Amino acid sequence: MTKFGRQFLRRAFGAFSPRRALRWGGWLLLALVLMDLGYLVGIWPDWQRYADGPVLGSNFIRAYQHDRHRRGWPRLQWNPVPLETIPRDLIGAVIVAEDARFYEHDGVDLDAFREAMEYNLSKKRMIYGASTISQQTVKNLFLSPSRNPLRKWHELVLTLGMERNLSKQRILEYYLNVAEFGLGVYGVDAAARHYWDLPVYRLSRRHAIELAATLPSPVKHNPATRTRAFVRRVQRIRRYF
Repeated sequence: MTKFGRQFLRRAFGAFSPRRALRWGGWLLLALVLMDLGYLVGIWPDWQRYADGPVLGSNFIRAYQHDRHRRGWPRLQWNPVPLETIPRDLIGAVIVAEDARFYEHDGVDLDAFREAMEYNLSKKRMIYGASTISQQTVKNLFLSPSRNPLRKWHELVLTLGMERNLSKQRILEYYLNVAEFGLGVYGVDAAARHYWDLPVYRLSRRHAIELAATLPSPVKHNPATRTRAFVRRVQRIRRYF
């Protein structure tokens, strides 16, 4: 290396001592934190709009509508209904299937998370995610399906905010009306009409269990496809419900 090259490198990098690099790293981290807080402030919902009145559409529903024609997907099926018109068997089956401690936690079920991680480690692959009904509702309403760490952090913060501003019954009402039950099928009433040509209030206990069994992978495992995994999940829910 020439003398000029050595002098250039010393001037360019010599000033970056470990202490200075650490200081710059701290400033960069602070800037990223502030940017993320700004993002959260920007997407922070007006919770009063969600606490009362009709059920509003979710980010997932809007994304489906936006991409439907380009991807050749079927028309959107979504017909939100009041919680009181949804059979108690269906509400119970969904809670058993998705979040057994729904009424006991404040949005995040740490016990379920620990159990899920222990099971995933034992199987050496990610099988269960341990998201509560509240977390899934927040993801559907305000976020995206991406699995990056920032999305999970935003989901956690928004979930705690929702639990402070909405009742458990209202969270359930939203979840049951915006959850996906098939390609382009959102909410329990649209699902009831799609699979059995019935309004949701006429569903039987068997129907309720099958809809609850649809939730983890609704496009692939549902009452129409009746895959082996779907049938196993139906049997598992029936044992506890």
